[in-house]
Order: sequence, then structure tokens, then C-alpha cells
Amino acid sequence: MLKQTAKIAHEVGLHARPAAMLVKAVSASGKKVLISRVGQKSVNAASMLSVLSLGLKQGEEIEISIEEDDTQSLMDELIKLITTALDE
Repeated sequence: MLKQTAKIAHEVGLHARPAAMLVKAVSASGKKVLISRVGQKSVNAASMLSVLSLGLKQGEEIEISIEEDDTQSLMDELIKLITTALDE
């Protein structure tokens, strides 16, 4: 399992638009990806409702887990989405 932490950069947190971009990338990959606040319960990152239910805000640290080890490029893409303030 591949795990990595990142801080939310989006000014509004991980709300509708940035969450939709994350969910789209995860869904397109076909991989099982989980997202959570560090040390808390994980949710399915392919589910918009699950991602939004976390209520993640700017500056919060999250953990992304991908079940397969050969997915570094996917992890890099997801980390970039999380750490880049695309809502500017």
C-alpha cells in the first residue's frame, strides 16, 4: 500500500470544484484510493459525497492511501491536486 500526506492548499478547502477534480482523477484510475484526515477514519476517494463529508479545510493535513504499490504516478497527480490552489 502506498501512503502519503499533504496539506490542503485550496482557499475554500476540499469543497465542490477541487473535490470533483480529485474524485474524477481517482475514478479514471480504476484504483482503490482512500482519503482521511491524518489519524482518522478513511473514506473512498472515488465518492464525491464521502470526500465532501470530511469537510476538509485549507491547511489541514490529509493522508492518501492507494492499495497498489505501483501507483506512484497516480499519487503524484493526487498530491498535486491537493497542494495546488486551483481555485484562484
